[in-house]
This record gives sequence, C-alpha cells and structure tokens, in this order.
Amino acid sequence: MIRLASSDQQSVIEHAIALLDLVFEGHDSPPVSVRLWEGTLWPDGERRPATLILKSPGALRGMFGSISEKRLAEAFIADRFDVSGDLEAACSMADLLADLADSNLAKRIRLMAHLRRLPADPGEFAGRGASVSRFGRRHSRERDRQSVRFHYDLSNEFFQLWLDPRMVYSCAYFGQRDGDLERAQEAKLDLLCRKLRLKAGDRVLDVGCGWGGFAVYAARHYGVEVTGVTLSGRQADWASERVVGAGLAGRVRIEPVDYRELKPDHPFDAVVSVGMAEHVGRERLGEYFRTLRDFLRPGGVLLNHAIGEGGRPRRATCPSFIDSYVFPDGDIPPLPVVLGSAEEAGLEIRDVENLREHYGLTLRHWVRRLEAAHAQALRHVDESTYRIWRLYMAASAYAFDRGYLSVYQTLLSRPDPDGRSGLPLRRDDWYGRD
Repeated sequence: MIRLASSDQQSVIEHAIALLDLVFEGHDSPPVSVRLWEGTLWPDGERRPATLILKSPGALRGMFGSISEKRLAEAFIADRFDVSGDLEAACSMADLLADLADSNLAKRIRLMAHLRRLPADPGEFAGRGASVSRFGRRHSRERDRQSVRFHYDLSNEFFQLWLDPRMVYSCAYFGQRDGDLERAQEAKLDLLCRKLRLKAGDRVLDVGCGWGGFAVYAARHYGVEVTGVTLSGRQADWASERVVGAGLAGRVRIEPVDYRELKPDHPFDAVVSVGMAEHVGRERLGEYFRTLRDFLRPGGVLLNHAIGEGGRPRRATCPSFIDSYVFPDGDIPPLPVVLGSAEEAGLEIRDVENLREHYGLTLRHWVRRLEAAHAQALRHVDESTYRIWRLYMAASAYAFDRGYLSVYQTLLSRPDPDGRSGLPLRRDDWYGRD
C-alpha cells in the first residue's frame, strides 16, 4: 500500500471527495455510500443499500481512469474496492457511468484533473478474460465452440453450488415473488412442455441442452424421446450420467456436437432452445431458424427462449465487462430482429411471452446462493472468478429489474404445405395446472 504524509493524505482525501461529488453530480440522493481507505464516509452517515469500500488511495483511478463499465468491473474483480450490502444496488453505478460518458467536455476535464492528483492504481487487472478471437471469425463453428466452453466448462461443481438440484441454468417461473427456486424451475420445465404440447412418443430436439434438466424432465413426465446437444463437453458428460442414473438411456441421448452438424434420420415433432440463441449472433439468426425449421416435421413446433434487449435499452459504455469476462461473442438483439428472422425462415409466430421479472427473481436466488457458498466456491475457482460471477449475476438482475433486459419465450410453428399449424384454437391447457 502507498503510504502518504499527513499533508499529502489530506490533499488526496480532498481530491477523492471532490471526484465523488463530480461523479454523482445531479443525484440528490446518491444510490450508494463510499468509504475511503482511511475511514471517511461519503457523502454522509446516512445508511444506504450498498457501500463502496475503497481499498487504497489509488482505487478511484482504477475505477474511473477510463469511463467504461469494463474498467469499473475490473477494479471490483481485482479487489481495488469491495461492496458492503446489496451488490445489485451498487450496479446502479453503470447508469452513472453512462451519464458521465454523455457529460460535457468541461466536466470530463475536471474529472481527469482530480484523478491525476490521486495516487496511481497498482496496475491493470490481468484475470481470466476471454481470448476466443484467435479461433477465427466471429460465430464460426470453432470460435462458437471455444466461446461456449469458456463459459460453461468452468466447473460443474461450481455451478452445482448455486443452481437448483436439476442444474437448470435459465430463467425460472415463479408463482409468487418469494417462491422457492427448485419449485420455480420445475414449473418452468413443465410450462415448456405444455407450450410444446408434448405427448408420449413425440421426438424432441433440445438445442443447447445444458446439464440435461429439460431432457430428463420431459422424458420422465411426458414420455417423449429427447436428443440433447451441447458444445460443452463437461455439460455433456454430466447430462449423460444423469440420464443413465434416471433410467432413461433408452429415451434420452446427449450429443456433444454443434446443432448445425446434426443429421437426424427423421424429423422432430418439437424443438426447444433455452438460453442458446444468445450465442448465435444476429447476423446468424436466419441460418439458426432455417436449420431448426428443417429439423421439424410439417406441423411441428419450436419454442425459442432467449434474452433480448428490453423495452428500455440501456446506454452502455464500451467495452463490455460481460463480453470480456463472461459471455464472449454473446448477442441479445431486440425482439423484432429475432421475430423477423424466424418469419423469413418460414416459421409462423404463434405466441410471445416476456418473463423478465422471473429472470430477476431467479438471478437473486443464484447470487444469494453463490455468496453463501463463497468458501466452497474457492475450491473450484479463484477469487477473481468468484467476483466476476457474483458481479455478472447481480448486474443482470439489476438490468432485468430496470427493463434494460427481457427474456422472451416465443412459440413458432412450421405449417404444413396447406398452411395448417396443427395447433388448437385456445391455450387453456398451458395454464390450467398452475
């Protein structure tokens, strides 16, 4: 730690406070408090949901040396500062950064002047970042494989600490806001099956099957045959073991392959894709939907469950923390882009449901469970990776709550040559059991 003489210390404190006044300028009630390295509490002693705890006199230069969410996130990941209280509340700092990026030149010059009078940050963070660009063009098959494995092959045991027992890594479906995560995930799986109107003997393709939660549930409770595909070798191994343990090896098959490489002997009655389309890229959505349409029999249905831009797109500061450290090459286009690509591929839009509040609730469960398992998590990942995941999920919960992100379940059908969808006139059967 840099040690300062008392006069220098006072000068640094004054510039730190002036910098904070400038960063939060225009906010009558700052969303967070800040505790300086020597104990000074800014802006006052009022209790707030979150307090940023600066670890050294150079922390603010690490946080605001460039106005980007990635720089701020890296300062947290590297423990330049910590958060006491609600990490999700502290994620409001992303909105402040957007305000700073849009501020006038005079304000930014004042900001840099204060930063220059603070001690230097210890250095750039050099943690587990994504480096998939060396694997070819964006969304080529090899690069997609490396991007998926970067995220999902982290550690099965790590995910097991905070996911539900079925290892369902997608938005749950709650009956009430204080609902149980395990029951809400089961309700989501059942809702997917009901929207697809599965029946015994149906052949189902699960694209991006994860750890096999949907495949096992659908086979056990609806009597269907499921082919699940994932690019993650660790997921495929886990899911295959689960299938055998459930006594479903004759009805569920897990393949560690790219969905584009599948050559099924017969068309499927239904296709489900949950949390996978975010890895496709908007420029590839047409290919994605055409491929899935070709897997369907005429009259078959596809349920696409994917995150997209919300109704209030956030003003983002680039580069993105999530692109760099969590989901390389991820893309969450607005709903009209997705629907347009599906229609152009010859699929008919039958229903769209936005479950964004449910994803916020899901993420809060995950964050609490991860925080409670901090010590166990460090047996499988290092401290910086733990902080990356804690921040990513808290920030995502904040974004869903604010409407910056949404998650859409879209039911699509492939009409037969005469234009018949084969679907009933009403959807009473979807919700009659809730």
